[in-house]
Amino acid sequence: NGASPAEPPHTDIEPRPAPAVADPTVDTATVRRIVGKLEAMPPEQARLVASAAYILARAANADLDISDEETAIMEEALQRRGALDEATAVLVVEMAKLQAKTVGGTEDYVVTREFKSLATEDQRLNMARACFTIAAASGSISAEESAVANEIATDLDIDTPTLAALRAEFTDQMSAIQEMRRLTGAG
Repeated sequence: NGASPAEPPHTDIEPRPAPAVADPTVDTATVRRIVGKLEAMPPEQARLVASAAYILARAANADLDISDEETAIMEEALQRRGALDEATAVLVVEMAKLQAKTVGGTEDYVVTREFKSLATEDQRLNMARACFTIAAASGSISAEESAVANEIATDLDIDTPTLAALRAEFTDQMSAIQEMRRLTGAG
């Protein structure tokens, strides 16, 4: 029809610079150092850390998207109480995210069962709470995210009254509650 193609709208957003090309020898040394730290852990502790990271990634991937906010919560959870240093936590989280995105299914239950067998009751409760915290990272917990967090808590043998109390901590972030309040003009 002879019309010129529409020009894209002008935005003030600057394009991202191209990522710097990393020196592979530095990356390799960093990865080797991190792997060395994990291998230096007692095997039971390494399995606990690995299974914890996977469960956190499973919770983050409930909506099929793992955000930067969810990633940061996962990294912080693995660094808490000195379990891992920052560099190691970052690598472990990235590995767990990849696994959660590509494996899933039966592996979800098997890994959660492994964590349950290694963890104390407090660690299991803290894991369930961390899953809800990850789900709430965006400010709203979707039905899918809530269902996965509930399933993880159940797999960890969190009893019904404890799970109900845990869910109550996140009532204001539940998307269904937010929508109901929006529709009724409450809150």
